[in-house]
Amino acid sequence: MAIDTEPVLLRESALQGDLSVPAQARGLVLFAHGSGSSRLSGRNRWVARALQQQGLATLLFDLLTPDEAQDPRKVFNIALLGQRVLEALRWARQRADISGLPVCLFGASTGAAAALVAAADRPQDIAAVVSRGGRPDLAQDHLPLVQAPTLLIVGGDDVDVLALNHWALRQLRCAKRLEVVPGATHLFEEPGALESVAALAAEWFLRHLPAPTGA
Repeated sequence: MAIDTEPVLLRESALQGDLSVPAQARGLVLFAHGSGSSRLSGRNRWVARALQQQGLATLLFDLLTPDEAQDPRKVFNIALLGQRVLEALRWARQRADISGLPVCLFGASTGAAAALVAAADRPQDIAAVVSRGGRPDLAQDHLPLVQAPTLLIVGGDDVDVLALNHWALRQLRCAKRLEVVPGATHLFEEPGALESVAALAAEWFLRHLPAPTGA
């Protein structure tokens, strides 16, 4: 099932994005990429296509402008990145064709921290959060404030990040789970690893979205 992708512009900061909306979408997933990446992340785009096949709209967007992306102070400024996630949320709420969809967040690496900061700031607006190989520890002060059900997915061979996720899991007070993908490293490049991420994320999002009308 081919789903059209529309280039969009988040006007507050001139950030570029790519929006894909399947027919009768059940929800919208905002993607927050990791440091050194962009909306063009091959891994995130692969997961996005898998989520679209499950009836979820997706918005992949740049967290930084090209000039900002050259500044390490901004690349690792989690507060700024969290505000950019909130900007994408505001943009989605103003667009008629997706404004009524419940919103989920999918964050990778430092983008996971940005997603959790946004979820803590707007608990009433976020249905669920998934972190892929994330650094939720970088959102440490915000973790106890997150109310959205949160799934942390980490590669079994990503030892240091796995330890940080175990720590973050203890700080979260929401519905939460840590899933370890055996044999996977930080980028989930091993055969079948990214498929596992997509399946886990789709199941988590669909479980925590409101039931379709008439279901």
